[in-house]
Amino acid sequence: MRKPCCDKQDTNRGAWSKQEDLKLIDYIRKHGEGCWRTLPQAAGLLRCGKSCRLRWINYLRPDLKRGNFAEDEEDLIVKLHALLGNRWSLIAGRLPGRTDNEVKNYWNSHLRRKLISMGIDPNNHRPNTINLPRPHHKNSQAVSSTAKLSAGLKTPTNDQPARSRVAIIVTKYRTVQVA
Repeated sequence: MRKPCCDKQDTNRGAWSKQEDLKLIDYIRKHGEGCWRTLPQAAGLLRCGKSCRLRWINYLRPDLKRGNFAEDEEDLIVKLHALLGNRWSLIAGRLPGRTDNEVKNYWNSHLRRKLISMGIDPNNHRPNTINLPRPHHKNSQAVSSTAKLSAGLKTPTNDQPARSRVAIIVTKYRTVQVA
């Protein structure tokens, strides 16, 4: 059985201080990323190795990109999610400077809701036809804007061969075709 990574009694928990961040940054600049289990003691930190690794990867790495996601990043996340599903590390690998955790959180808090509000099912990226609004009167010839939107989308049919099917993804700004 593997020994625990740290003694829970002698470690700091909670928010990181500026001094701890500086110690971790200085140590990794001098020695590089190595064994995360031995790093805290070698760097003079009273932290768990896992805590040091997560702090470095998600917050302190110099190549991290901070701030809002750009429109092209949003479009790429939607396209890749349609192809790869919830494989956040693979999706984040296509977005330089973004972590898998950051991409996952952005999907769940922003993009997923955008697709739902546009009438797109975020799981299969197809128009959600269940809750389309209906005309007010039975004899009315008016067509709602949502119905026009869904009618304008091209969706693959079952009589097409599986290889030639094309998924149509509607993003906030335009319709994107993914092979």
